[in-house]
Amino acid sequence: MLKTLGRVVFSTGLENPKFTPQDSKGQDYEVRTYQQTNWVSTTVTGTEQDSALGTGFNRLFQYIRGNNEKKVKVEMTAPVTCLINPGEGPTCESSFTVSFYVPEEHQAAPPKPTDPEIFVEDRKELTVFVRTFGGFANTQNTREELLKLSESLTRDGMAFKEAPYYRVGYDSPFKLVNRRNEVWLIKKEEGKD
Repeated sequence: MLKTLGRVVFSTGLENPKFTPQDSKGQDYEVRTYQQTNWVSTTVTGTEQDSALGTGFNRLFQYIRGNNEKKVKVEMTAPVTCLINPGEGPTCESSFTVSFYVPEEHQAAPPKPTDPEIFVEDRKELTVFVRTFGGFANTQNTREELLKLSESLTRDGMAFKEAPYYRVGYDSPFKLVNRRNEVWLIKKEEGKD
């Protein structure tokens, strides 16, 4: 447990999912293609992004601490992704799917969750447009960065889905400087919505 907690606290040396960088028309964003991988996920509905992310993180943290069928501890990974599917209006509930990447050691057979609100997600290959920003991510700066990314992609004539989108974090809340956060917009494939 100390090893897992230490990795969460210091956010160093965490395993990340592999991706292939793609050519980008702009200097203010990246294009990445992530290969098909397993993630452990939970969905929270609500109107407040930050509290939903906290609830989802806490559920998943219990899973990696051994609250799974095999009762095995699973190493912490980065990033923590949150797929946000916005509600119809500003006061409508949104869907927030918080996910931890399953480390290579468990990719072939992830431990089955015992909590019915947690599931193993087979995330298909995914191409995303990525904007990176520092500081502590919150609802406000995530929206601002998402708008900047959307404007850059529109400027460059890139086809993307406006929703759902990802809020992505790499660091523990205890890390105070040199923080890394991202927003991801999903690339719209030709002939698909």
